[in-house]
Amino acid sequence: QVQLVESGGGLVQAGGSLRLSCAASGRAFSFERMAWFRQAPGTAREFVASIKWSAGWTSYATSVKGRFTISKDNVKNTVFLQMNSLKPEDTGVYYCGGAMVGGEYGAWGQGTQVTVSS
Repeated sequence: QVQLVESGGGLVQAGGSLRLSCAASGRAFSFERMAWFRQAPGTAREFVASIKWSAGWTSYATSVKGRFTISKDNVKNTVFLQMNSLKPEDTGVYYCGGAMVGGEYGAWGQGTQVTVSS
């Protein structure tokens, strides 16, 4: 059983930065890839960024490309999301999830709130 715990959210002004962390405990090594998603009130959860656990390949949503960076620490089983040049539309609850080979993302954490004021 894998547990994911997100942290690092908060309130920031537009143009500011935040760094989110997602700590995995349990059989995190079984994930092929991990990702960050976000959900604003009244909207569906949307993909933000992903990283392959072994190779480190990354993928980003168009809306965050060039502003956000996903990275990982294999020793600490932790995934990070560095968010720069934040915009009010980045506001939402940010979740991390893991996926097995060929599987969909799951094992969601409780999420961390990010609020960007204009």
